[in-house]
Amino acid sequence: MGQALPVIVSFGGVNSAGRSSMHHAYARMVETALSADRRDKMLRSLRQLTGAVEDSDGSLLDRTLIRRIGPQHFDPSRVSWNQRLPTRSNGAPVSFELHRRYLPVPVPDDWQLLPGEDDEHVRVQIVGEQQFLLPTHREFEVKAASQLPDGFDPAALYPSRNHPRGLAMSVYAASDALGNLGLDWDALLTTLAPDQISVYAGSAMGQLDDNGTGGMLKARYRGSRITSKFCPLGLAEMPADFVNAYVLGAAGSTGATLGACASFLYNLRHAVHDIRSGRARVAFVGAAEAPVTPEVMEGYAAMGALATDKGLRHLDGLGDDAEPDHRRACRPFGENCGFTIGESAQFLVLFDDRLALETGANILGSAADVFINADGFKKSISGPGVGNYLTMARAAACARAIVGEEGLREGGLVQAHGTGTPQNRVTESVILSRVAGAFGIEDWPVGAIKSYVGHSLAAASGDQIAATLGIWAEGWMPGISTTAALADDVATENLSFNLKHQELDLSRQRYALINAKGFGGNNASAAILSPLQTLDMLKARHGATAISRWEKAQESVQQAQEAREARVLAGEESPRYLFDNNVLGDEAVSFDGESIAVANQRVSLVQSNPFED
Repeated sequence: MGQALPVIVSFGGVNSAGRSSMHHAYARMVETALSADRRDKMLRSLRQLTGAVEDSDGSLLDRTLIRRIGPQHFDPSRVSWNQRLPTRSNGAPVSFELHRRYLPVPVPDDWQLLPGEDDEHVRVQIVGEQQFLLPTHREFEVKAASQLPDGFDPAALYPSRNHPRGLAMSVYAASDALGNLGLDWDALLTTLAPDQISVYAGSAMGQLDDNGTGGMLKARYRGSRITSKFCPLGLAEMPADFVNAYVLGAAGSTGATLGACASFLYNLRHAVHDIRSGRARVAFVGAAEAPVTPEVMEGYAAMGALATDKGLRHLDGLGDDAEPDHRRACRPFGENCGFTIGESAQFLVLFDDRLALETGANILGSAADVFINADGFKKSISGPGVGNYLTMARAAACARAIVGEEGLREGGLVQAHGTGTPQNRVTESVILSRVAGAFGIEDWPVGAIKSYVGHSLAAASGDQIAATLGIWAEGWMPGISTTAALADDVATENLSFNLKHQELDLSRQRYALINAKGFGGNNASAAILSPLQTLDMLKARHGATAISRWEKAQESVQQAQEAREARVLAGEESPRYLFDNNVLGDEAVSFDGESIAVANQRVSLVQSNPFED
């Protein structure tokens, strides 16, 4: 029968388009193509998410996707900073009064302290030069970002205890994926050994807001104290740690492999290989990124990577005082001026094919493989290189081996990295065009959903996969609608860039290639198989009887899924967050030389020598 097939049985999360499960975020992207009933369901999800019960449809939609940075993050017209003020006394001392509790320790040598107007104050005189930092504000040149829908705060939905935003998003996203599974996780957990569950999730940047590493690095400069949470909660692999400890209660393989903007696919590869090799039967894969902070955005802006208001005005021929169209800040494969940063948390749940059939789990697709290659020698660490040729060609070859020559040519699509930068539109389009030509593909449909949800760094490929699952469920491929026309330097041979929503023939859909490119030469491309292709493979591998049993079990799974959706829309379900719950100690572990048991779930210790002929 070959290796186990990693079946995608659930997904969940949240980005600027809304909640991922039940394809609501996807539906927001193709809103203009939806039927009235489907549009109403998407709007109901957004109303529940944001609490905007009384808002009109238009106002509700304005709360989503790429837009001007809102007050829940910061005011880009008044970004706080410290202006350096070097002073000189010119012979006469600089003098001011200060409360004694604010005196620095130690007092600078060139400060002279004199009695103040009362016992609590002191007069300071400084002769010579003195450096001061004056808190003030300035205007930030980047004013657009892809933010979670206005009114939605994941940390308010559970006892978050000052968690960094990325970790609160992780708890919400993993809970959404778990709830969308339609199975009793706690019951399933009793049937699986600890080493049969893998969790791989992280963030490219770490947790850089004021409740994580950002708070730790800024505290002393702001005159505040560093708490015991800043350092540990700021670690980049903490999304996986939180999901294990507070959502799943899993004790299996875990961690995060970081590959800049390709990190989600790096972690997906671990999950795929765990399931294919039999090392795990269940895998949770995710990423969470919350980079809409002045410090992070200024770092990318300093590289010239982000779309600025000045750049957008230049593209559209607007005057210096005109307000640019922030909704169209990201324009993949068109005339553009930089990418738009975004926040997102996305999780996939994978089962091996036997477990998926036995439990009646949803068959949303499957993950065939993920290919990773570096660029080799580079001139610029942020510049593109040859690695993405390797990953895309290998992913296409993988798809061809599974779906055949005709299936490869006629039954697939590409979710491009599509950042919206002048460099990406050229380099990625050339790679896609050449790969398509080499494999005899003439009109490869190319999507670029960052035009809607921006670039969420580590979570970006999770956004792409969630959108692809929506395409396979509902049939519409989101158009690159913020791009009015392809740029002249975009390679178009063998490719089909659809700037408007395109309805696909789902009876022909067999695969999708998910492409990711990251700073430093981190390239990854995944071959994902459609539900149709996956079911055909399951029938061939397991037979009609197994499929019939799965179909019967599917009925209860779908009922549970629908009941859960009703609770969510009614505001009756909170994220699963089990703090200090069923914590296991030494007494829960028993073992001998043959096996080890944790809470009565046994793991074999019998191994053969893997290096023996």
